[in-house]
Amino acid sequence: MSQYIVLTRVSPDALQTPEGLLDLEKQVKDRVSKECPDVRWKNNLAVMGPYDYLDIFEAPDNDTAMRVSAIIRSVGNASTELWPATDWSNFRDQVLK
Repeated sequence: MSQYIVLTRVSPDALQTPEGLLDLEKQVKDRVSKECPDVRWKNNLAVMGPYDYLDIFEAPDNDTAMRVSAIIRSVGNASTELWPATDWSNFRDQVLK
């Protein structure tokens, strides 16, 4: 499976209370599990900067990864940026061929 990174910026209107974060997380997790069952989450990070979260996941193809990004945007009233990624060792091996 291919690896992807999605950066998310949640709209200030999307979270009215801290508890809303838990509801948002559950909604995204449930929809991704239902609509993209082949996706495997690797890591979820809160970040400081122009984005709120950085998630790393594996998906079988670009279409599935784009679906995950669309789910996050629609549930979280958020903007996302989606990047394909590869492990450093794989990149290094390709460069040294």
